[in-house]
Amino acid sequence: MRIYLALGSNLGDREEHLRSGLRGLAGRGVDVTKTASLYSTEPREFLDQPWFLNTAIEADTALGPDDLLAMCLAVEMDNLRVRDRAKGPRTLDIDVIFYGKEIIRRTGLSIPHPSFSLRRFVLGPLAEIAPDFVDPVSHKTIAQLLYLCPDRAEVRRSGQL
Repeated sequence: MRIYLALGSNLGDREEHLRSGLRGLAGRGVDVTKTASLYSTEPREFLDQPWFLNTAIEADTALGPDDLLAMCLAVEMDNLRVRDRAKGPRTLDIDVIFYGKEIIRRTGLSIPHPSFSLRRFVLGPLAEIAPDFVDPVSHKTIAQLLYLCPDRAEVRRSGQL
């Protein structure tokens, strides 16, 4: 299945946490086919925290959606992710944005990610690697969603992984 994941980090060696996340995904059945640039992004909602490094990947996997989510959480834990505050600082965050064209809405799993289209820090990297991918909910491309995104937070390209 073709999937799209968003990765972010704002604690410690942010770039190394993202690299470690990619290695962890690759070692658990996710074949990364494209990786976006790194983007330096200002925090949203909980503002009193360091800026993030964000990226997005396109990948293929044989994992089902529930196993994919569990594996992403395990990779976060491998990178010492602590969930002590919603939207707070983290060593590594991995969100499942798309699982093919599937729409899944149930307790504990929502795909496409319910707020991805409101987050410039997700849409910017996604638009770099998949501008023409069509969101199965809105039926808009990633490029269109980025153009329409109400989030005006700063998102600037800052290098490659």
